[in-house]
Amino acid sequence: MLLVALGTVIGVVAAAVVYVVGRLTSVLHAVLFGLPYDAHLSAQEALASPYMAVVPVVGGAILGGSIILARRFRTRPPVDPIEANAVHGGLMSFRESLIVTSQTVISSGFGASVGLEAGFTQLSSAIGSWLGSRLRLRRNEIRLLVGCGAAGAIAAAFGAPITGAFYAFELIIGVYSAGTLAPVLAAALSASFFAQQLGVLQAPISLGTVPALAARDIVPFMALGVVCALVSIAMMLMVAWIEQGLSRLKLQQPLRPAIGGIAVGLLALATPAVLSTGHGALVVQLAAQASLASVALVFALKFLASCISLGAGFRGGLFFASLLMGAMLGKFYGLALAQTGLAPDIDVLLASVVGMASLAAGVVGGPLTMAFLVLEMTRDLAISAAVMVAAGLAALLVRELFGFSFSTWRLHLRGENVRSAHDVGRLRNLTVQRMMRADIRTVTERTTIGEFRLLFPLGSTERVVVTDTSGRYAGIVVVADAFQPRPEGESPQQTISPLLRYRDNFLLPGLNAADAAATFKRVGSEELAVVDNLGNRNVVGLLTEAHLLRRYAEELDKGLKDLTG
Repeated sequence: MLLVALGTVIGVVAAAVVYVVGRLTSVLHAVLFGLPYDAHLSAQEALASPYMAVVPVVGGAILGGSIILARRFRTRPPVDPIEANAVHGGLMSFRESLIVTSQTVISSGFGASVGLEAGFTQLSSAIGSWLGSRLRLRRNEIRLLVGCGAAGAIAAAFGAPITGAFYAFELIIGVYSAGTLAPVLAAALSASFFAQQLGVLQAPISLGTVPALAARDIVPFMALGVVCALVSIAMMLMVAWIEQGLSRLKLQQPLRPAIGGIAVGLLALATPAVLSTGHGALVVQLAAQASLASVALVFALKFLASCISLGAGFRGGLFFASLLMGAMLGKFYGLALAQTGLAPDIDVLLASVVGMASLAAGVVGGPLTMAFLVLEMTRDLAISAAVMVAAGLAALLVRELFGFSFSTWRLHLRGENVRSAHDVGRLRNLTVQRMMRADIRTVTERTTIGEFRLLFPLGSTERVVVTDTSGRYAGIVVVADAFQPRPEGESPQQTISPLLRYRDNFLLPGLNAADAAATFKRVGSEELAVVDNLGNRNVVGLLTEAHLLRRYAEELDKGLKDLTG
């Protein structure tokens, strides 16, 4: 019950975070672009003045200044909720998260084509992590509260509690289980309700009457799911290519957002739909009667603006942007099939929302999350089969062909091998230093075989670590080898040096269990010495393969219990 209560509190706080972040962004739009207070920037037909195309450039310059200032407070990249739950046991820095949220508000407020979800999920999850740490909760409970924060943020932003809950299950916690259901649902429901009381804008989508779909009617939408998967991969690669291109130009990181702002401003002269999150443009474009060319233009410009914004260093996410791009891609697909006669009866609006779910599922990596988002926004269960099949197919293809969602792809580019929020950090923290035995006896390589036999009779131990005269690791002697019959004429004062094994094979304290197991397999030994570092090679412990595998299995069992609740 404690976790349910904490989840409810975190949900209320998450709703407040969404409200504040949204209001700050709206104020910036109103001041900088001359809009009515609650008007959507991306819903405008044109910029009030061509000079407003400079606003993203100014925002990029301010963001660059914030990057320089932030380096005084942190030296590492900020830890997002997925990385926190996958590697760090749910631990997040509140200060880092506040910086990320502030930079997201600056980016979106000045018109960069990024989503706000990166800001309010970051801060809400950090609050959950902070609360769990202050209450000294266990690792899996802190991870759960991080998921509650993210669930509350998404539920509040869209008025979609089921979507928020599955966002937490699929993306932040990494699994659904009976033990996590009640706290996450409590967070999502309380956040959605409180957001409504605060007046957070949650725009539903009306499809009108959609006839029941037969099995053959779903086939075109499956093809749309395949198209969305390929576009998702192209989008993630494009962001990486832009980053790499700016790096090759040797532009300092604080300068890149301003360069990206120039490109975004020029694209905004064609249509303001490319600016900010695109939530307003989504509502307008779904309802508008448009030609194939105009739909394709909006999609292409939003695609470029989002990739340039993120590749240039603006802070934000692709959740919101992928919804607009998916809707435009689906609308183009539906219009093309209808006009060419390949599927003359296809519902273009339905194709739009299927594309919205499919492209977002490919980018974000949560097929059920996106399917439930569309169903909650449309309130129409008649479309559930088409939406779920297409979204699931898109997510599956992206995973099989590419292997990453946008969040895990960004981590991969930083050298972090994380593909989901599953708790790999538990096993990474299982290092050789935590498993080794430190109370070991050593002998020097000048010890004679006779002395060795007196010190270590048969049955006393199996292996003995040997050092040289300066205390550096020299190898391991198998005790049974010292009791083998010696050749005739060999001096009894013969040292144990010829018996040494594994002279250059040892473990380091910082190795994790997986790397240590690979070393045991490669060397073929059942026991290896642990040295302090490659330079000194002072022996600090001993580790057996049997103990390593036992501890590894124990940690896997603990992780399984955490997953199942």
